[in-house]
Amino acid sequence: MVTPAPATTVLPRVVLAAPSTGQGKTTVSTGLMAALRARGLEVSGHKVGPDYIDPGYHALATGRPGRNLDPHLVGEERIAPLLLHGARGADVAVIEGVMGLHDGRIGTDGFASTAHVATLTRTPVVLVVDIARMSRSVGAVVAGMAAYDPEVDVVGVILNRAGSARNVAEVERSLRLPVLGVVPRDDAISSPSRHLGLVPAGERHESADVVARLGEQVARHVDLDAVLEVARQAPDLTGEAWDPHRQVRPVQGPAPVVAVAGGRAFTFAYAETEELLRAAGCRVVAFDPLRDRTLPEGTQALLLGGGFPEVHVQQLARNRALLEQVRDVVRAGLPTVAECAGLLYLLDELDGSAMAGVIGTGAAMTKRLTLRYPAAVAAGDNLLTRAGERVHGHEFHRTALTAPARGWPPAWEVDGELIGVATPTLHASYLHTHWAGHPVMAQRLAEAAARATPVAAPAPHRTVVALPVPDAAVTDPLLHHGDVETGRGLADFAVNVHPEPRPAWLETALREGVEHSTTYPDVAPAREAIADLHHRRPDEVLVTAGAAEAFELIARWKPWRHVVVVHPQFTEPHAALERAGRQVTVVHCRAEDGYRLDASAVPEDADLVMLGNPTNPTGVLHPAEEILKLRRPKRVVVVDEAFMDAVVGQEQSLAGDRRRGLLVVRSLTKHWSIPGIRAGYVLGNDRAVAGLAAKQVPWSVSAPAIAAARACTSSEAAQEGALRAGRINSWRTELVAALQQRGVEVVASQTSFVLARLGVGTREALRVRGVAVRRADTFPGLDGEWARIAVRPPETTADLLRALDDVRADAAAALGA
Repeated sequence: MVTPAPATTVLPRVVLAAPSTGQGKTTVSTGLMAALRARGLEVSGHKVGPDYIDPGYHALATGRPGRNLDPHLVGEERIAPLLLHGARGADVAVIEGVMGLHDGRIGTDGFASTAHVATLTRTPVVLVVDIARMSRSVGAVVAGMAAYDPEVDVVGVILNRAGSARNVAEVERSLRLPVLGVVPRDDAISSPSRHLGLVPAGERHESADVVARLGEQVARHVDLDAVLEVARQAPDLTGEAWDPHRQVRPVQGPAPVVAVAGGRAFTFAYAETEELLRAAGCRVVAFDPLRDRTLPEGTQALLLGGGFPEVHVQQLARNRALLEQVRDVVRAGLPTVAECAGLLYLLDELDGSAMAGVIGTGAAMTKRLTLRYPAAVAAGDNLLTRAGERVHGHEFHRTALTAPARGWPPAWEVDGELIGVATPTLHASYLHTHWAGHPVMAQRLAEAAARATPVAAPAPHRTVVALPVPDAAVTDPLLHHGDVETGRGLADFAVNVHPEPRPAWLETALREGVEHSTTYPDVAPAREAIADLHHRRPDEVLVTAGAAEAFELIARWKPWRHVVVVHPQFTEPHAALERAGRQVTVVHCRAEDGYRLDASAVPEDADLVMLGNPTNPTGVLHPAEEILKLRRPKRVVVVDEAFMDAVVGQEQSLAGDRRRGLLVVRSLTKHWSIPGIRAGYVLGNDRAVAGLAAKQVPWSVSAPAIAAARACTSSEAAQEGALRAGRINSWRTELVAALQQRGVEVVASQTSFVLARLGVGTREALRVRGVAVRRADTFPGLDGEWARIAVRPPETTADLLRALDDVRADAAAALGA
């Protein structure tokens, strides 16, 4: 009898590796996937190692699930089958490496390294090399990497973060391998990091745009035909593709519902987990613990995977209805698996915020990252394992339990330590496992789900919240600030700080500012950078400790006779004038005029006029020509442009206007998310700037603030700032439309907040429901019907809208009763 030859599969494929981490593998790999897909190819994305985050970007780039290839987690024998499974129907597979090419599990001589996976899958390797700080040494590094292991086929190089053409030429002369691309440095589209690595694609509001730009960048600078030619040289793969239906058997009876946590807080998952559960006869239903008030109808098992609950802890804590339901059903025996983030969700508390309260202990953020790649032994018989069974997993977290979970049987023994908790219906620990390597876990969860009683839908109820009494009177309305209205556990729509993470270049500048704080600060570099941005001379720039210092200096600069402040606007200029002993005349912008400036309403004898543009809290953008009508001989007009950088195009800005008697104040704190770094500046003619500087306390501007000012006025900042303004504009449009659909009057804003007439008591009722908006009755000219609402991304805005709907429904119910 002749044994049939094993099946072979033609799969063009390439591994992108690097000499070390931080070379730009993710950026180039994701961009390559997007560029090839844009050519019309079906692209399959894969990641060496246990990482959950990079595959999220791969999925955006390819339109297919991102997949992991990790010999430690699933075994060497499954790597090629899993590659074939994930790449089924694809024209080409792109495999992103991990760390350096030969870096694997410590103490195993490169086991589970990129080189190991390249060998197991017989895939050619292209090195991505960051050449920003090297020239000819690149040749030595690449030659060493190519020669180190003859079983690893290194076939080409992509040079990343390239600078001058002269340096690129020097690097190319040093190489003996083909250069398949030269990608210039572009920090504006690099992937941002967080305490556990990259920010998940699902949490980046602009992720799809970033991936598209990465694809365009790679298409311009990488020879895609050459890369495809390399990929087509990969030998045929022998063997069958992994098939979840061959790993498990379907349970008997109706398909049990397995509720799987998703959304921004639970982004860590391997695609094969759900595939195994479906193959075992389950119906997998996703839910979002940030938003959904109940588990999916008919839930018979619960899977809480990994993610970043510590980042979203306050929002998770506010969803008490779901937390209480999870507590009750898990305690009652609902089959539940919780890995890492899922474990934290089931604790009593996380960083001081109440969680589900199933497991009687808490957890908190730590300075130390726990990162290990262990073999674990099951400590006993439980929902997922039987005593003595051995699995391979990984831990990756920066939280730790504040006390042991006493009274619970442990889940695993890892390196002599008992971790987690496990019972016949619950399995929870920090350890992540890949069920493709241990499919019996999926089988056991499916069988437990089939035996479980479906979770009953909670009885419909509505808690009627009596509208709270108005707040006690503010001691000094001019000094009231939105930061006192937010707090722990509240969704912050009260403070106008930009919600996105700071760019990497700004983080670097801040660190350097701290490092340089051993000497007295020198503002000259910041003055020059600001002057360049606004096409002015350095002597026309005064760097200040935020806009607040600028207002104090202006108030004390001259013995003003008749001071006018145009309201409603930010109250700090008015307060600074009063502190300086000035009598202030208030000129009101009228509601019937849309709170727009009428220059003719300002008294002719005013020698100082202060106004905001765009105005806080209305967001109204006054035409520059109307502001310029305020100019008079011997009058100074001060324009607070603190929120102008959030305006698309900044067309009405007067920052570049050099006419006498005009001062423009700018702040960097809000748009760049650095409220604790007081950084701002004043623009005006040289005599005015010199007069203000004479009143300034020496070294009032710190070294970190100077570093921030330089960074935030660079060309990089201009590009990123414009992108941020565009996103703000989009978010604001959605917020305004949603409010108007609910019959809420909204003032026509052009910046990062809106003024909305919510009605008396609504702000206080929103606070009861965990949402903070800024009271507006402390602004001259406004009353308690109004509230200022900071613009946020749509997924965050949804929390505000739900709370607003609930408040209105409760009020209607109360009236009906």
